[in-house]
Formats: sequence, structure tokens, C-alpha cells
Amino acid sequence: MNQGPKAAARNRAALVAAAREVYAEVGLDAPMAEIARRAGVGQGSLYRHFPDRSAIAATVLEENVRQVERAAAVEGATLADVLAVLTWHLAESAAFIGLLRAEGTTRHREALAHAEELAGRLERALRTPLRGGSPLGVADLMLAVAMVSGAVTGPTREDRERRALAAWALLGVEVGPVGPFSG
Repeated sequence: MNQGPKAAARNRAALVAAAREVYAEVGLDAPMAEIARRAGVGQGSLYRHFPDRSAIAATVLEENVRQVERAAAVEGATLADVLAVLTWHLAESAAFIGLLRAEGTTRHREALAHAEELAGRLERALRTPLRGGSPLGVADLMLAVAMVSGAVTGPTREDRERRALAAWALLGVEVGPVGPFSG
């Protein structure tokens, strides 16, 4: 029985999850074949969904921002709740920090434009919980996010998370239990 769209959606989700893992381990220059292998699909399936490396990288980054937006949209969400999701993505997708900071090279120009748009969405998502009495303004918080992302280094996800939490603590910003958005 041909599962058509169901199989395609399942393959796409598996590819995005695999890309997130592989990028966290190897960086943005990870072999596309490794992403396909980790997802359990053929390279043809990978290239049907994502014609090149920047397309899948942009999709992973898009989904990271979407999860932060969803966390911010939950009624009663606090800044600590939203920063917990953001911190998880910073630690999980540390390879993207280089992309977000890259100079306007030809190779990443389109991805940088997309990253700027996503940064704007992230900033808007953080405005809602800030209304709950945080002493930080949006500009201060975005600067803090940039500073924390600079501290997110280390060979393992746990090391990166530990460093991110230490950086937030040094800045005096409370972060809830770190994890992906689960709502």
C-alpha cells in the first residue's frame, strides 16, 4: 500500500531530526549522506525534500524558532519558560551559532538573510513574557541571547547546556528547566 504523503511527511520529520543531531555533533559541514543515513532514508529522499545543505539547515533553524514562538504563546508563559526552550535549542543546535555570526559570505548569504528574519521573530516571541514584569527590555534580552550563544561551546550537548546556564546565571537571568517545547 502506497503511503505517499504520510511517508513523505514522516521522512521529512526524520531528516530534520537527524540533521539537528548531526549538526550538533559535526557542524554545518556535516556530510548530507550522514543525515540521510541517520534518518533511515536514502539520499534521493533527502534531496527531494532539501535540494542542498542550506535548505535543510534553514529548516532546522526555522523549527527551532517556531518552538520558541510556541513556548512564548502559551498562556501564562514566563520568560524563564521561554528561555528554557531557547537554551535547549542553543545547546542542541550549537552549530548554528557560527551561521548566525558569519560574515556575509556568498556561501551563506541567503541563510544569513533568513537568520535575520528568524532573529526578528525570536525577538517578537520574547516580548510577550517580558510584559510579565522582567527588568530587561527586549534589546537587552537580545543582547543577552547573543552573549549566551557565545558561551555555548563544548564537545557534548550537556557541556553546552551547562555553559549556557552558567552564562544566564552570570547575567542574573532565571531560566526554567531546559528542554524542547512539549506543549
